[in-house]
Amino acid sequence: MLGSFLPILVLFLVAAFIAVFVITASSVLGPRNDTPRKLAPYESGMEPIGAAIRRIPVKFYVVAMLFIIFDIEVVFFYPYALVFRQLAVPGLAAMGVFFLILIVGFVYEWKKGALKWE
Repeated sequence: MLGSFLPILVLFLVAAFIAVFVITASSVLGPRNDTPRKLAPYESGMEPIGAAIRRIPVKFYVVAMLFIIFDIEVVFFYPYALVFRQLAVPGLAAMGVFFLILIVGFVYEWKKGALKWE
């Protein structure tokens, strides 16, 4: 049984050897011209202004999470649409309940002001 994994082990070792060889060869053979401009942090080719770390408003994360949640919930509609005829009325009722919960959540977030970007 262990012999069946031998080709995977060989492939892993060859890949690791090639990665180490390429990194070592480029650092040994490549030119090394460190200038202050090359060592400066890259920021769109412009001179850095202010601190690199700044606070991002929590509102951004809330909107991002809401987008992901509603996007994932909408993904559940696709498989339902594929088997719509086979599910008949019980499937329609289940999807109606799901849609109602989705709408209630959307209205709740709207009333709370989570969708307003100020």
